[in-house]
Amino acid sequence: MTYADTTHDVRDPELPGRLLAGERDALIPLLRSLSEEDFALATAACPGWTVRDVLAHCSSALIRVVERRFEEGVFSPEANDRDIAERADWSNARVLDELERGMTEAGAVIARAGGALDAVAFGEWVHAGDVRDTLGEPGAYGGERLGSALTLLGLVTRQKGHLPLHADLDDLDDPLRLGDVSGERTPARYIGDAPTLVRLYSGRPVPEGTAYELAGAEPAELNIFG
Repeated sequence: MTYADTTHDVRDPELPGRLLAGERDALIPLLRSLSEEDFALATAACPGWTVRDVLAHCSSALIRVVERRFEEGVFSPEANDRDIAERADWSNARVLDELERGMTEAGAVIARAGGALDAVAFGEWVHAGDVRDTLGEPGAYGGERLGSALTLLGLVTRQKGHLPLHADLDDLDDPLRLGDVSGERTPARYIGDAPTLVRLYSGRPVPEGTAYELAGAEPAELNIFG
């Protein structure tokens, strides 16, 4: 598998929208085939949230972007819980309709935001991984859109001035450079697979027995959502 270069600050404004649209086309048909029991499954990645809760959070976040509703405290844990509670009486189909609309329309708004909302698109892709992981579906935190997600992660970590990291991935010939690439700080070093790296950067639990090496940083220091 080949991943795009993550070492430069050149931002493709259409990338977040392409990532969301590709995930929409792959995920929505799967979600519409789920049973009521599937929606009620507890997620390991988001303690206290079911699959439905994760999807309700995703749909509400994207619709906030589409409608440009960014009041104080938006995307805080308290706001996220309120958004989920507001959809408690909705049918699962209505939640999925809103999610599909958000994944279709949010990309254009994110493109015009100059990078300020790029992390939303990355987070939505990660939440799709949360759902796949809970359902036992393949491709959680990986799959066909992994390259685009890693490129977006590189941009987001530099926007945040995140700690520098040099990543040697098992399935990539060239290393990835994430975070601050100014050279002023010695980069941490990661050796392992790409989905595990995504888990670390998004604060997701790493399955017991997963083999990887991280030197120069603690796992929690990589979490961009912490």
